[in-house]
Amino acid sequence: MRILIIGQGYVGTTMGVVLARAGHEVTGLDIDPKKIDSLKKGNLYFYEPGLEEMLREQVKAKKLQFTTEARQAIVNNDILFITVGTPSLENGNADLTYIKNAAQMIGRFKNNEKIIVVKSTVPVGTTENVEQWVMEASKDASPVKVVMNPEFLREGSALQDALYPDRIVIGSHIGDALETVTRIYKNWTCPLLQTTPRAAEMIKYASNAFLATKISFINEIAKLCDKLGINVRDISKGIGLDKRIGPSFLDAGLGYGGSCFPKDVKELLWTANDKQAPLHILREVEQVNQQQPTYLLTKTRQHLKSFKGKKIAVLGLAFKPYTDDTRESVSMPVIHHLLEEQASVVVHDPIVALSEEWRNRGVHQSDDLYEVVKDSDAIIICTNWPQYEELDWAKIRNLVRHPAIFDGRNMLKPEKLNEWEFHYEGIGYP
Repeated sequence: MRILIIGQGYVGTTMGVVLARAGHEVTGLDIDPKKIDSLKKGNLYFYEPGLEEMLREQVKAKKLQFTTEARQAIVNNDILFITVGTPSLENGNADLTYIKNAAQMIGRFKNNEKIIVVKSTVPVGTTENVEQWVMEASKDASPVKVVMNPEFLREGSALQDALYPDRIVIGSHIGDALETVTRIYKNWTCPLLQTTPRAAEMIKYASNAFLATKISFINEIAKLCDKLGINVRDISKGIGLDKRIGPSFLDAGLGYGGSCFPKDVKELLWTANDKQAPLHILREVEQVNQQQPTYLLTKTRQHLKSFKGKKIAVLGLAFKPYTDDTRESVSMPVIHHLLEEQASVVVHDPIVALSEEWRNRGVHQSDDLYEVVKDSDAIIICTNWPQYEELDWAKIRNLVRHPAIFDGRNMLKPEKLNEWEFHYEGIGYP
């Protein structure tokens, strides 16, 4: 099938590559010429393991092309995916500006019947609005058929998630459109659920809200484990062996971040309040997550007595390993609070470069991990990059001013660090 994907962020780019690999003829459209120029050359402008190699393969095979020319792209394709961003407004509601702009652009240029597949994460009821926005902007009277097809990609493993998803959800009231979009995924072997657009929209939000709840739940348990002298890893393993619970998202630490969980939780809370059906558990989930960086900093402050004049080494800027995304990363509030309390901060991340804003505030970055920790009074781990497990702690013991490690991801082995007389604290990890 000939497919146009509007929006070349990590979802749009990943899905374009994978759909091309599945045999479809795919065009990626974006208004940003720098993104398009980069993708045309087979160069991924963001970090996602394995994706660049497959991108180059599909571009070379001429199954995947990119353009900024909206009119021609919309005219030449009858199946149009929308994968633009839906960031949060200040009140928590999703900003649908980019979705509406994409719909109106389709309306201006469409020349015949189109199937529009909304893959962006959108509030319940948005799919119904897309058809209206398209037709209001269109002089062409031929119909559009709008389908909701939520994405379930995780940054850092987006390619594998797209190739081997747990499920595919397709929501539409229109039988032939539902059948057409189902055929797009004929090569996939996972369960495929056909439902209504509103149910498909809610499935995405409810999925992320539930996973966020698991994270905040185990972090609450971890705080209690700190008080009781229990290793929360044992608790996570013990309850994760229950098939009704499962082991995923039960790693205690600094909480969730990134481009999805925080904004999706906010949007679902906003929708629930707007409909006068507040989600009390989810509100607590959000509050627990917001408190996690403060909890680790309190532990660090109690040990050092004060941050003023102390050198703190922060390891990890990305919100999770195997990505360069720092949106809602817990490292940012950690660094902010350290600076507010007049600490000297040096950071490391194997992928992320520190922004100019942080550099202007006096934060230093080095690619040399041992240079980062040299003369430090405490080491705080914010991202569980595997490189940090492989450090030479005997060497570090001789470099630091004060041997203290505060592990926000519970990734290190305290018994090994104790051999070198480090003071070690995790979260629920005595």
